[in-house]
Amino acid sequence: MGEVVEREFFEVLEPASQRIPFVFNSPHSGRSYPLSFLSQSRLDAHSIRRSEDHFVDELFQNATFLGAPLLRAHFPRAFLDVNREPYELDPRMFEGQLPPHANISSMRVAGGLGTVPRLVAENMEIYRNRFPVEEALTRIESIYKPYHATLRKLIARTHVQFGMSVLIDCHSMPGNVHLPGSGQRPDFIVGDRYGTSAAGELSRTAVNLLEQLGYVVARNKPYAGGFITEHYGRPTRGLHALQIEINRSLYVDETTLAKKPGFAALTADLTTFIAALAQHVEEYGAYLPLAAE
Repeated sequence: MGEVVEREFFEVLEPASQRIPFVFNSPHSGRSYPLSFLSQSRLDAHSIRRSEDHFVDELFQNATFLGAPLLRAHFPRAFLDVNREPYELDPRMFEGQLPPHANISSMRVAGGLGTVPRLVAENMEIYRNRFPVEEALTRIESIYKPYHATLRKLIARTHVQFGMSVLIDCHSMPGNVHLPGSGQRPDFIVGDRYGTSAAGELSRTAVNLLEQLGYVVARNKPYAGGFITEHYGRPTRGLHALQIEINRSLYVDETTLAKKPGFAALTADLTTFIAALAQHVEEYGAYLPLAAE
């Protein structure tokens, strides 16, 4: 592995040299909980971790050996969610006035999952009391904005070097997720915002490669991609973004949050997947449809 560019709240794992037009991003695997945040919460130190994408950064970290950077959060999703608009905020959570540009009426805010979340999984309230709105705005200024500035730079650098960029936004999903209209539980869901964040050819290839590894794979349902996939995917400009959701039951005990024995095998499969997808892009990237499907 090459240089590690480290910050207090997040870091970029850099390859010795970037050899493939990919950027990997793990925005929800952070597990460094500020003590001041824990003291504000009504949840214990274990329960508050239920909204983490547990160890997803580790599952994808071999991307650096294959020649791509990996941006990963240290801060937890329960503290700040960078896969949201910058100001999706619930006024009921705060003391003081939100800025006029805050989006207080999005579906994600209504569901308790805004930029500063109100809930973790299973609808568990995070905070004991309201807290000053300035604290939420400080998290956005000091963490959210630098995080996205770093992600933008990685994508722009990749695009300049290779003439295209593929962002892989790395996530996990609860083990009890079922495909709509069936009882089948997917191992992976590949999201491309219904063909608007990446060329359909790229999405289909990602699905096919994972299926060839023996996994049950769905596309866009029930997860089509969040703010990051939507915001950075511009296939008409050669900027492709895919969200990949991994079923947590494959690799972690969702009660104890301990890694399962299959963790290493899944990591190896993901390394094989990344290498094969990169090879496909190297061979056919110039022919990817410019128009979204």
